[in-house]
Amino acid sequence: MTDRPPRVPSPGAASAVAAQAEGFLLAREHRHDAHRDAQALCSALPWLTTAQAEDLARHYVSHRIALSHEMLGVTVRRADELRREYEARYRQLRRDLLRRHAAWASGLLVCAAGVSGALCTWAR
Repeated sequence: MTDRPPRVPSPGAASAVAAQAEGFLLAREHRHDAHRDAQALCSALPWLTTAQAEDLARHYVSHRIALSHEMLGVTVRRADELRREYEARYRQLRRDLLRRHAAWASGLLVCAAGVSGALCTWAR
């Protein structure tokens, strides 16, 4: 038996595992909700045979999962677009701020040089 300390995953790996687990649990909950709604739909249609109700429930769950997957894809793409737009805007604001600071610093330096020159001239 060795006295090595237990291996601790890196924070990035732990975060990825946690995100994956969260995604799995959310997907499982969503599938459960879809099954529950399908059962409610089938119970509202009492004339369906058992086979028809099972078929309807299967199609309903399949359609709802596909629709949710599509909506999630649209949301992810839009989030990526917004991230790129915000990053571009942030870079532009940083450039503008740097230009303004450079202009103010240059103006302050010119003023200081002018005051210094005037004081030197006045002191003679």
